[in-house]
Amino acid sequence: MVEMKKAGKGRDRVHDWLDLAKRAARKAGVIQMENLDRDLNYKLKGVANLVTEVDLACEREIIGMIREEAPEHEILSEEKGGGGLTAEYLWVIDPLDGTTNYAHGYLKFCASIALVSRGKPILGVIYDPALNELFHSIRGQGAFLNGKPIRVSKVNKLTASLLVTGFSYDRGEHLERDLRIYGKVHPYPQSIRRDGAAALDLCYVACGRLDGFWEYNLNSWDVAAGSLFVEEAGGKVTDLSGRRMPLDQKELWASNGNIHEEFLQLVKEEMAK
Repeated sequence: MVEMKKAGKGRDRVHDWLDLAKRAARKAGVIQMENLDRDLNYKLKGVANLVTEVDLACEREIIGMIREEAPEHEILSEEKGGGGLTAEYLWVIDPLDGTTNYAHGYLKFCASIALVSRGKPILGVIYDPALNELFHSIRGQGAFLNGKPIRVSKVNKLTASLLVTGFSYDRGEHLERDLRIYGKVHPYPQSIRRDGAAALDLCYVACGRLDGFWEYNLNSWDVAAGSLFVEEAGGKVTDLSGRRMPLDQKELWASNGNIHEEFLQLVKEEMAK
């Protein structure tokens, strides 16, 4: 067993945990790319929410590494569930974010791993194996892409922005709400994307490729790492009413900060319905 407390000189445990998260995310990425062109067995968790054998294989790999190297920590994963967000140390894992994309060979998917302490992310790693892009952050130390610092965009008007959103897998009242907000926002930015991978959407806001991302009905494993990146890259993350967003909140608005309030004012009336 690897003893994380026997860290090398000049290193602390947080950096060792970051190294663990990077290695685990890359291992998951190898599994994803090796199986990308296969006919996959999958099952439905809802009307359109898939889980594939690759999700489960990535999850086993990541959890196995964490249990080996940080056995005292709790784990919460999308497919297996697990510990609560108030734990002293909790790994929050989405082993394959963008499963539907992956199952169709659409190259917007990733592995997302965050270490959360008492409900607050302290480090995160997201790995996109198709582009070989690894995003990481430790709270208070900035956000990085393949080791280079990243910052949010400088766009300061909604009309100059490129936004991204996502829709609920629920095809009932949640979809109606999603479409209502989308219809309200659509005339204002330069364009809106819908890529189906919330973790990567947050990465793209953090590195300035996108200016803002909103979505309802998210889970902690969708946002734990990516929301940290946005904040560490100089952006802002709240719910759709502008309140500080706990990880168990179901809605999110993440932006470069400059367009944050303008967007919130735009959707305020629709939020009240």
